[in-house]
Amino acid sequence: MRAMLNNIPVLIGLRYLRARRRNHFISFISGVSMVGLTLGVMVLIIVLSVMNGFDRELRNRILGMVPHVTLSERGGMSDWQNVAEATMQHPQVTGASPYTESQGMLVGPRETRGALVQGIHPETLDQVSILPNHIESGSLGDLVEGDFGILLGDILARRLGVSVGDKVTMMVPEVTVSLAGVSPRFKRFTVVGTFAVGAELDANLAVTHMNDLGRLLRYGSAVDGVHLKVDDIFQARRIGIEAGRELQGRYLVSDWTRTQGNLFQAIQMEKRMVGLLLFMIVAVAVFNIVSSLVMMVTDKQGEIAILRTLGARSSQIMGIFIVQGTAIGLIGITLGVVLGVVGAWSVADIINWIENVFNIQFLSAEVYFISYIPSELKWSDVRVIAIASFVISVLATLYPAWRASRISPAEALRYES
Repeated sequence: MRAMLNNIPVLIGLRYLRARRRNHFISFISGVSMVGLTLGVMVLIIVLSVMNGFDRELRNRILGMVPHVTLSERGGMSDWQNVAEATMQHPQVTGASPYTESQGMLVGPRETRGALVQGIHPETLDQVSILPNHIESGSLGDLVEGDFGILLGDILARRLGVSVGDKVTMMVPEVTVSLAGVSPRFKRFTVVGTFAVGAELDANLAVTHMNDLGRLLRYGSAVDGVHLKVDDIFQARRIGIEAGRELQGRYLVSDWTRTQGNLFQAIQMEKRMVGLLLFMIVAVAVFNIVSSLVMMVTDKQGEIAILRTLGARSSQIMGIFIVQGTAIGLIGITLGVVLGVVGAWSVADIINWIENVFNIQFLSAEVYFISYIPSELKWSDVRVIAIASFVISVLATLYPAWRASRISPAEALRYES
């Protein structure tokens, strides 16, 4: 008997949840509360997963192409082999490759485009860049010194109207002075391949052998510097300074935060702000739980009074409505988590299907740094969302439950017919 009395809050609370009520509006508000929680939790999980995906793609693709650390020397670096070997002695440096870089104008059959031209060392490029893994046509091995071959981003190649085997003319911001006067420096290059990393670099990057670009720029055997890859991108600045300090000479140290740091910080800030704004959906649904329980207390005053006269304690009356509100929240949150996880796993496929069916593109690589919707589900985010929503749902039941426990049996039964 004692066990049954102790279970009164659970038994009656769950019965109220599934019982047909005299006031259908209360049932409607309870349903809206449950649906609101489901939608809020689902959307929050999906959106945060997409933001995590953008964060991951920024690290893997953009920072896979952008050097983590750059060591350069004024006037050019002629002993890059010694510099690369010395920096590789640092325990947190995982790769080193020389480079030469210049802004250039590429002239193709269709149009003329400006681009960032990088002279690379094909044998060591894979140590610092993901470019070798994203060759779309041709081969990185075709960049042979002296052949003046060039690799273009696939978007850049389409704009220029060229493909493998075609010729493009490269002009660099240097001039040649002769008896005939001053003329821009240019050279014909052969397109040996294209690459596609799914980022904005596909539209504005061209790659050639560093010695070929060096000849055009009159560098001789020197290069602009050495690109380094580190094992922890968030410690890139410290690692670069330490690696440069161990070298003999004065080297300029730069890291990825100078060029891409603002983008990374923007994504982190947007993730926090979007998460906060979307959590308002959960707050609205929780407010609906408060409203439905307050109306339920008013509707059930007579029954509450009878329970009190039969010996039910105030804590048991509170427990009835806490159980009911918690059950509404738990069901809504559970459904939201299930739908959110499924949505996070399939959002990329759904977006691709919509783009193919309606022939539209949500993200263009010409505008955004990637051309597709990424998603990465983190179970830590799911746990935080579920636990926070559940705690808020439980807290929302306290006021209506306390109000129910304060109902006077005599006053309530006086107005019962």
